[in-house]
Amino acid sequence: MKKQTERAKPETVQKSIPQKRAKKDRILVIGAGGQLGRELVRTLVAVYGEERVVASDIREEARGHFPYCQFEPLNVFANQRMERTMEENHIGQVYHLAAILSADGEIDPQSTWQINLDGLLLVLEACRKLGVEKIFWPSSIAVFGPMSRLDPSPQFGVKDAQTVYGIAKSAGELWCQYYHKKYGLDVRCLRYPGIIGHGCLPAGGTTDYAVDIFHHAVQGKPYTCYLSNDTKLPMLYMPDAVKAALDLMNAPTKNIKIRTGYNLQGTSFTPIEVYESIRRFYPRFKISFEPDFRQQIAEGWPRAVDDTEARKDWGWDPKYDLDYMTEDMLDHLARPPKVSLNV
Repeated sequence: MKKQTERAKPETVQKSIPQKRAKKDRILVIGAGGQLGRELVRTLVAVYGEERVVASDIREEARGHFPYCQFEPLNVFANQRMERTMEENHIGQVYHLAAILSADGEIDPQSTWQINLDGLLLVLEACRKLGVEKIFWPSSIAVFGPMSRLDPSPQFGVKDAQTVYGIAKSAGELWCQYYHKKYGLDVRCLRYPGIIGHGCLPAGGTTDYAVDIFHHAVQGKPYTCYLSNDTKLPMLYMPDAVKAALDLMNAPTKNIKIRTGYNLQGTSFTPIEVYESIRRFYPRFKISFEPDFRQQIAEGWPRAVDDTEARKDWGWDPKYDLDYMTEDMLDHLARPPKVSLNV
């Protein structure tokens, strides 16, 4: 009898573990290996603790970016595995970031549509079935086009996307709104402008010049810009981009009045303006201009957006302007790489 009792104890302990995890209090970031995903995961871990954050990406090699939290290889098109991952890890919030960006999207439109929109639908449906409490999905200023008012683009107005990336984002906004209205799913979306950060190299976006130019300056290399010198676009520095996502997700549900996508404005500038801002620190830095197919994409995008609704509903307030961003970018990129002492 004594031995049977001793054998029963581990079983009792094992059964008690999932009961402690019954509350869906963990956060899943899908597409965490990208530029925004890495910084978002790092911030979520800092705010909520490593035990509450699960990073995931379709690429197994992305695991190396997340030694400080749980990582799960995840393909949203393997939807049964995705649902099992959400269920077993007691996921209460999902940040769905997996996407092909605008410039790369024009190279393979069919794959871009499949990943950017069909992938979103699979995530929305999984969250509906499993009772996930909140979902964050990034839309884009790419939903606007030549027939839109572009300076600034209003929150509510004409959207006539000219790229498959923008078309998928525009359709995705309506699907998010649909899932909220029909199923009560708490989906929250932002229309991001170009995002600039020092943590990753460019990843196939039309606004990537505003990242690449800083790397060239620090490396002492001249930069050839694929947009014309006076192409003005709205941009957002990475700390503000991450802050916006968390502020939106933490806002009371009653404050979220828009389920398609809130306009988000940080600062707007042209390539020549960011070049002049960099030259305050690197006066010998040189630039030339050779516009390519991305110029046509950029010309259909806003010069600025009206983010009054975001400021009013949940207190959006960006911190960085062009010069402040430039100083911080160059400071980070100019630092020597950290040397690991582990053998």
